[in-house]
Amino acid sequence: MYWARDYILFHRKRHPRELAEKELEAYLNHLAAQRNVSASTQSQALNALVFLYRHVLELNLGWMEKLVRAKRKQTLPVVMTADEVKRVLEHMHGTPRLMAALIYGTGLRVMECMSLRVLDIDFDARQIIVRSGKGGKDRVTLLPQNVCVALRQHLLDQAVQHNGACLRGGGYTPLPHALARKYPNAARLWKWQYVFTSAVERTDATSGRLMRWHMSPATLQRAFRAAVNLAKIHKHATVHTLRHCFATHLLQSGVDIRTIQTLMGHSSLETTMIYTHVLPTQNQILSPFDAL
Repeated sequence: MYWARDYILFHRKRHPRELAEKELEAYLNHLAAQRNVSASTQSQALNALVFLYRHVLELNLGWMEKLVRAKRKQTLPVVMTADEVKRVLEHMHGTPRLMAALIYGTGLRVMECMSLRVLDIDFDARQIIVRSGKGGKDRVTLLPQNVCVALRQHLLDQAVQHNGACLRGGGYTPLPHALARKYPNAARLWKWQYVFTSAVERTDATSGRLMRWHMSPATLQRAFRAAVNLAKIHKHATVHTLRHCFATHLLQSGVDIRTIQTLMGHSSLETTMIYTHVLPTQNQILSPFDAL
């Protein structure tokens, strides 16, 4: 809706039916040249307007021969040193600290951490199963020994909370895919509960049940941002930076790139190879100015 409105205003409030591929081409080129938008933003605008023509106005657009694509920028990920990660974690407490430590120790994405369920954690095998990660793929990653004690205690506390909710008539959790239809009572089972749950239960609009979803990512992001400021780290570090640190620090310790690719859940090795560009190899090189 935003891009449709902006497109109409750009062409001085003319109706889209009066406009064709030339006008759309001019608008998209304007985004790239004048507004200096990123390649992904231009693609988003293109997809939105193609949807407008094809599915709303039911019109077919012709080929845009003079469309100028915005260039995709190659940026390096922000990475903190091991000492910086330690300083940040020292300024975090409770569940947010446990989540941050888990992301750094496993390489999970933020939403992968949020959507972890009890059955995904295998303490005996020291591994975590990531279900339906990016691209809908499952993978297995390692479970750090140093987080096991805190994670076990957290799950014990969550189990007590869950039992209390069941006694009050709640204790339900949203189930993935069609499991709710196949196994109606599975939503109350402990193994299907989220590891990091929301503080409140909410009524599900479809079933009318009191359900407990996973924690909001904003809770972790706020705690992490405050810890970065308290640690006086001036890098543009976010929670996702911990995932970059996981891969980079494994590379520094000598783990092969293929293993890191598997742990990170990357489809292409080229995606994992970007971490080779942020390794501090320049520390081993003497600047010619220092040799004067």
